[in-house]
Amino acid sequence: MKSKRNIYLKMKSVEEARQILFDRFNLRDFLGKETVPATTAADRVTAEPVFARFSSPNFHAAAMDGIAIRAETTFGTTVDRPKKLRIGKDAFFINTGQMMPKGTNAVVMIEYVLPVDEGTVEIESAAYPWQNVRRVGEDIVATELILPQNHMITPYDIGALLNGGVLNVAVKEKPKVIIIPTGSELIRPDDVSGEILPPGRVVESNSAIMEALIEKCGGKCLIYPVVPDIPEEILRAVQRATETDCHLVIISAGSSAGSEDYTAGVIRRLGEVLVHGVTMMPGKPTILGMVNNKPVIGSPGYTVSAIMAFEELISPVIYQMLGVQKPSRPVTKVRTTRKMASKLGLEEFIRVKLGSVRNTIVASPLPRGAGSVTTLTEADGIIRIPSHIEGIHAGDTVEAELLKDPRQIENTIVAVGSHDNTLDVLANQMKARDCRFSLSSSNVGSLGGLIALRNGYSHMGGSHLLDTETGTYNISYIKRYLPDLRVKLINLVYRQQGLIVPKGNPKRIKGIEDLQRDDITFVNRQAGSGTRILLDFRLGQLDIRPEAIRGYEQEEFTHMSVAVAVLSGAADTGLGIYAAAKALGLDFIPIVEEEYDLVIPEEFFGDEKIEFMMEIIQSEAFKELVRKLGGYETSKTGTLLASL
Repeated sequence: MKSKRNIYLKMKSVEEARQILFDRFNLRDFLGKETVPATTAADRVTAEPVFARFSSPNFHAAAMDGIAIRAETTFGTTVDRPKKLRIGKDAFFINTGQMMPKGTNAVVMIEYVLPVDEGTVEIESAAYPWQNVRRVGEDIVATELILPQNHMITPYDIGALLNGGVLNVAVKEKPKVIIIPTGSELIRPDDVSGEILPPGRVVESNSAIMEALIEKCGGKCLIYPVVPDIPEEILRAVQRATETDCHLVIISAGSSAGSEDYTAGVIRRLGEVLVHGVTMMPGKPTILGMVNNKPVIGSPGYTVSAIMAFEELISPVIYQMLGVQKPSRPVTKVRTTRKMASKLGLEEFIRVKLGSVRNTIVASPLPRGAGSVTTLTEADGIIRIPSHIEGIHAGDTVEAELLKDPRQIENTIVAVGSHDNTLDVLANQMKARDCRFSLSSSNVGSLGGLIALRNGYSHMGGSHLLDTETGTYNISYIKRYLPDLRVKLINLVYRQQGLIVPKGNPKRIKGIEDLQRDDITFVNRQAGSGTRILLDFRLGQLDIRPEAIRGYEQEEFTHMSVAVAVLSGAADTGLGIYAAAKALGLDFIPIVEEEYDLVIPEEFFGDEKIEFMMEIIQSEAFKELVRKLGGYETSKTGTLLASL
């Protein structure tokens, strides 16, 4: 098979691609049936209707503790005309659930039974037939339908099955899915050894994710060994998989348009490519095909693309086989905090963080990288941008699918502003101390955080904006950007800011003045961040033009991203905090100790989650964890610096 680039000539929408699969395969008839014990049938799908073998209860049973009597013998009984009953003849002591004695049809609750002597009791009101009695078949009548066909059995259903005498139940077999991971660079998790991966190798994680998703849908999975990017080996693996009794084959990676993306060619040689390319992002390279009359799906290699392809195209196939409707996520209206651009002709799935601010759920977009699986682990929801519009503007109200419990979103503190590693410590401490509360941070820089507060998009912002005229932090900016908002300025930490350099400082960088050297590549922070303002201030002091610095225009949004750029060799240095350098084993050249504060509107201080957060910030346990990060000073942590 020759290596050549694939071209998406006839991409289909998600709905069209899904329907092509449904039309080509009679998926509802794919699965056989098997009989399993009712006690283990939870989450299985009934293969046929289930009828009761016997009634429940199958005898008249007392519904209360008391005495069993024949109701007709008590007619006319009143407080003025009480009725005496002889135990063992007119009345029988009985407990809840016990079978009613022959000839009785009512139970008088024990609270209303008055003892007279050892063998006699008295009641002061009449009973009526079947009072406090569970009659035969009250719950289930023999031969009646308990569960219909194509019903996913719940734990509650198991009780109904057993009470109806159904000890074994016919269910659809679980859809069997084979996953074939491809890629010469991949290494299975079980084969990882040592502290670092060999250069050029990547842990094969997509199959593990897929397996968990498949099992959650009700299927079962077999993962083949990793197949290198050799067309004939991929072809043999696919041929072998489709000759088994599996119901679906997923080829992981190799579905895109690169010269070593062989999935489409393999499917075409063995069968038929039905769809190559779907108008969705992430997930565009997905391939739908058929080999040996079985669906074969080429899943993208980037993790987020693979997950979205699973959600939109693979899981519907599994649910269609089972004959049950795919569960839907709850949807809510949200207000967007930033513009979200989109390409015409592509339906985009934007991962967002959510939180409730002033009774409005606000949505902050996460990075869109198709390989950034953390954008899904951090996401609270997904906003779908239809293919016919060019994005969403800041402040628009749109719908978001919820990935988390709405109560969790209500109890989330939305922090928008400057990045600092202590916010991660704070978020973890909040979750560890009380699982109801969480902290969601979006890193847009200090100025961006103040603007978010002004627009009502957040509960607080992290800020370290230096007033170059007075040498103070934050106050002058708050007065300028938030003139009509009453806020409290709370110190979180004092921290060391400086140049992050590789271990051993091979370029012998000594300070800011070295950034203009021809052999130095710099990585910057984004405009509006406190770190950028500090840098530009120092450059002005040293009379260094930004254009003289190679890499000045290269921007990152967090201190850790700057540190990673230095660690990877993409840059020789970048301005950041000591904690980021220490975390990645890099060296650090101190420049300044700066003040990092939280700006919190006064109105939120009565909020339970803010009070809880402040309690943690002021605790010695939190301060000790922060100090362990390195480069932090906590003598004023949690202190009110100003009310503005």
